[in-house]
Amino acid sequence: MKLAQAALLLATVALAAAPERGHAAAGVKPDHFTLANGLEVVVIPDHRTPVVTHMIWYKVGSADETPGRSGLAHFLEHLMFKGTEAHPGQEFSQTVARLGGQENAFTSYDYTAYYQRVARDHLPTVMALEADRMSNLTLTDAVVRPELSVVLEEQYQRVANNPAAQLGEQIQAALYLNHPYGRPVIGWRAEIETLTRADAVDFYRRFYAPNNAVLVVAGDVETREVRRLAEETYGKVARREIAARRRPQEPEPIAERRLVLADARVGQPSLQRLYLVPSETTAQPGEAEALDVLAHILANGTTSRLYRRLVVEKGVAAGVSGWYQSTSLDPTRLALSLTPREGVELAALEAALDEALAEVVERGATDDELRRAKARMIADMVYAQDNQTALARLYGAALTTGQTVERVYTWTDRIEAVGAEAVTAAARRWLDKRRSVTGYLVGARTPPEGKRS
Repeated sequence: MKLAQAALLLATVALAAAPERGHAAAGVKPDHFTLANGLEVVVIPDHRTPVVTHMIWYKVGSADETPGRSGLAHFLEHLMFKGTEAHPGQEFSQTVARLGGQENAFTSYDYTAYYQRVARDHLPTVMALEADRMSNLTLTDAVVRPELSVVLEEQYQRVANNPAAQLGEQIQAALYLNHPYGRPVIGWRAEIETLTRADAVDFYRRFYAPNNAVLVVAGDVETREVRRLAEETYGKVARREIAARRRPQEPEPIAERRLVLADARVGQPSLQRLYLVPSETTAQPGEAEALDVLAHILANGTTSRLYRRLVVEKGVAAGVSGWYQSTSLDPTRLALSLTPREGVELAALEAALDEALAEVVERGATDDELRRAKARMIADMVYAQDNQTALARLYGAALTTGQTVERVYTWTDRIEAVGAEAVTAAARRWLDKRRSVTGYLVGARTPPEGKRS
């Protein structure tokens, strides 16, 4: 199973929404309806190939876990593949493989999703399988305990054995003083070790229900057909009482935060900075779009402001990247990541970064930067129309974080409407170091105590 960490999110949800003109190029606007039991359904017809992507998204992620039980949402994602009474053991995955299909799942802060990609004729089969495990998952200690070991090994491989990932966790934790986004999606290792079958069953019963889910079907289908199949499968699953999502929120930041992670395994030092900013769901009208454009102007590609200033002109950086994760239920992050040129100290690189950002705050973006950024963003969305699964992910991520089909569909128009004044205002308001955490990743002579060799 895949864990939705920052790298994965960059490719999927950082783009927040799909463009109107991009979908116009694809020919059809998605249909959206709700079954009697509360299941939302989105249908994205794409008749170029006889293939369909079927995704079920649950409006629950790591930020919805009970304090002290971090990693539970991701753990349950693994356990969802352990079978039901009707389809025990590995029958689900074996059936998808026998049909020549692909399947996987991923967990993020705000959602958990499961998907299959199969020939269109097999859509009824995967819908029936997924609807069955929505309410009939069977878990025993015999399957739970070994899977906990799998998750712990995943945590070791992805995080404990990866200094850059460890730095990312530490920065995220420092950015969120009160909100559960400060917990890693995979969980803190000491808490993962204590998870039990009872924890998983309780979490499953609390959150896995049709009225807490979104079904997205993209591919060679018609809406009438999908509606019929959905009613025959998911429509038979009873709704459950689902508590509203109420999470502790962040206080207004008043102090810049900094940290250093030293590890002997680090060969290339780096600098990361996160800013706490509004998401598409929490922003004022036009604010998220301006932040999205600002992130592209700052750090997207070799024509970006930071690349030109720090790599080309000053020669203090070897690489620059950045992103804005607009698709988030609660306040989110704008991130910058830099690697120094050989011989350049991180402090000098940070000083150059601050100088370049101050220039943007004071003078704003140029008309040329604005034009290039918007053109790239819109082109990227148009290209995304060629990927059936990417389309499904765009809509699923949006609808599970408080957005609507209409906002997804009109994304291009909203980006085109962003003016230079809005970008400058976003930079002045949100690129405030009191809203930030800056992290250094550096080498060390000996690894920290407790590390596996």
